[in-house]
Amino acid sequence: MASCPPQPGTSLDPSMVTTALDLPGYRIVRNLGVVRGIVVRSRNILATLGAGLQTVFGGNITLYTQLCEKTRQDAFAMMMQHAAQHGANAVIMARYDANELMQGVTEVLAYGTAVLVEKL
Repeated sequence: MASCPPQPGTSLDPSMVTTALDLPGYRIVRNLGVVRGIVVRSRNILATLGAGLQTVFGGNITLYTQLCEKTRQDAFAMMMQHAAQHGANAVIMARYDANELMQGVTEVLAYGTAVLVEKL
């Protein structure tokens, strides 16, 4: 019995996204191609000043950690929406990539292969 694909514009269940080549307990019935979520974000001046103060004391720079985590979450959510728009109910081989576009401006890309799976 095949799983129903999500309605266009909705998102996938995050548990249906994996970095592996397959999804345990499911069989891939259709490859729907590469999907992605891209977020370009810059640091705001207050965060930059706050992070500068944190570097004086060493350790984890929590302002940047929070910014990076939020950016990755947003890119991941966009990737899941893109997959759902293609009729997928899962994403395999999920990955992240990041590039600095200019000083203080970073692009984060979440990408993977959208697939339609059915429960074994």
